[in-house]
Amino acid sequence: MTTALAGLFDFIVFFIIALVLVGAYLALYTLATMHNEFALIRQNSISAATALGFSLVGFALPLASAIVHAQTIVDLLVWGIVALAVQILVYWLVRLVMPNLSQRIASGEMAAALFLGAASLSAGIINAAAMTF
Repeated sequence: MTTALAGLFDFIVFFIIALVLVGAYLALYTLATMHNEFALIRQNSISAATALGFSLVGFALPLASAIVHAQTIVDLLVWGIVALAVQILVYWLVRLVMPNLSQRIASGEMAAALFLGAASLSAGIINAAAMTF
């Protein structure tokens, strides 16, 4: 029984840190964007939910990779912050290609939301794969 529970403490610590990083990600990402995702989602905006949802998955993938590869809590925090920064950078890069991105998402345009979501997810996959520390 104790062998089966040997890693439980580490699991709990890493899981809680991951939840805190997800919360920090959602808070910082929604501050960085030019539209209010949560207000739009409360208004049943599928475009806002799609863009934010794919972005969240794009963050969760490298965060999961960081958890797998981390030797310490500091490793997890550093690489979690890197994953967060990459997703915010992707948003700003997509805005360069599509300057009216936030207005389009806020007005319910799915093409803009899907493009941002695909860019976020793609960056997350590449980011996760690149985490080989």
